Amino acid sequence: IKVMFMNTLDMININREYDRLQLIYGDPTLHSVYGGGCCKNPKVMLVFMNPTKRNIASCKSWEGIRAFGIGTKNVWNLIYTLGFIDKEVYDLIKVKKGRDWSAEFARLVYENVRKNEVYITNLAKCTQSDARALNDAVFKNYLELFCQEISLVNPQKIILFGNQVSSIFLEKSISVSKNRKVLHKKVINNKEYDCYAVYYPVGNGFFNIDKAIEDIKYILIN
Repeated sequence: IKVMFMNTLDMININREYDRLQLIYGDPTLHSVYGGGCCKNPKVMLVFMNPTKRNIASCKSWEGIRAFGIGTKNVWNLIYTLGFIDKEVYDLIKVKKGRDWSAEFARLVYENVRKNEVYITNLAKCTQSDARALNDAVFKNYLELFCQEISLVNPQKIILFGNQVSSIFLEKSISVSKNRKVLHKKVINNKEYDCYAVYYPVGNGFFNIDKAIEDIKYILIN
């Protein structure tokens, strides 16, 4: 895929465009949520679907960073198990209720994610009021902008969670069960990125979390 405006858009401008799309595809009472962590040359980029209002950074009054998983708990079990945050930070997350996350604590968590050379994001940044599935067309409307985000972040490996995200991003039909540990290539601005489809490990996909962990650990060492 050829990304437009490569020389004129930086991450701030990309996030402003995500904010514009929030008013079209998300709940207008909520804020869009961006990527976070190691924003330059991370070892791995984790790509989830889209945020919901369970992420307290989507509240209009939130004054901290607007990044994945803020104020939530379950997804950090996965991230810790994979070694993407340190135990002392994970222990703090486990005992903290969502509403008790402060801007300072969110910054501490994401500084630790950055230290571990991981970038966490969603394909679509449009925050929804609930966890209902988005149709493919919404994700496709984010694809070009998301590829610009990837060009700026420049991850070594991209891990795509679930059939829908994997299929939209790779622009071909993907069944995770038939693509476990399979390397796919994605060309963005003449650069080839290593991409892998894994089971979605949270929400309705929680029963596949062990498979997701197994596959990601394999991916990280190969």
